[in-house]
Amino acid sequence: MSFGYRSDLLERYPNVVGGVILARDLRNGPTPESLREAYLAEQQQTIQRIGKTPLSQLPSLAAWRSALRGFGVEPTQYRCAAEALLRRLTKKGDIPSINTLVDIGNLVSIRYALPVAVFDTQALTGKVTVHFADGSERYTLLGSDEPEHPEVGEVVFSDESGLVVARRWCWRQSEPSAAQESTTNAIITIEAHHQDSHTDITRALDDLQTLLHAYAGGSYTAAILGAYHPSIANTAHEEQ
Repeated sequence: MSFGYRSDLLERYPNVVGGVILARDLRNGPTPESLREAYLAEQQQTIQRIGKTPLSQLPSLAAWRSALRGFGVEPTQYRCAAEALLRRLTKKGDIPSINTLVDIGNLVSIRYALPVAVFDTQALTGKVTVHFADGSERYTLLGSDEPEHPEVGEVVFSDESGLVVARRWCWRQSEPSAAQESTTNAIITIEAHHQDSHTDITRALDDLQTLLHAYAGGSYTAAILGAYHPSIANTAHEEQ
């Protein structure tokens, strides 16, 4: 497994910070009760912390809105994954449990108001990169089997075969990359553009690894990426 940012994307977005975990031998499945309780508690704490503050005024989400506009996306039409989660939480009062890996990702996402993605690597070929689409890439929406193509210039995550695993940067994952109960190997990302990105990503990456160790096991290679360090690959000596 490997993951990285292309140079032309980093030229336009030099301040992006990405926390990435390459995870192997995970145990996914129904969310255990102790994790479910922690997730519900985090949801209530997040509601209290946000209060009546408009989501658009949270620095991390405001920065994501600006990033989306940078490649022609209207962020109130295609909200970043973290804003979509928080919008549901503040309007509905809760976020449903899906499975262990998804709930861990969502817990950390609402804690930091940053998009977290868990990509099952089973269907992927070679390195996953974040880049501007040329329009030839293939994407299948969650819950669908009809392929579509991203717009030229749209930021996507795709593998070396052109299979898109996320459209509009952090708007939505693809059907083949969604974390299922059978998922054992995954690429996990959390990204930011705001002023305190490095501090928040460092803390969020630590939280993700702590939760993964406790509830999903496995082994990990982790790094913080950006213009200074654009990619990560599995190494011979992984964190345990």
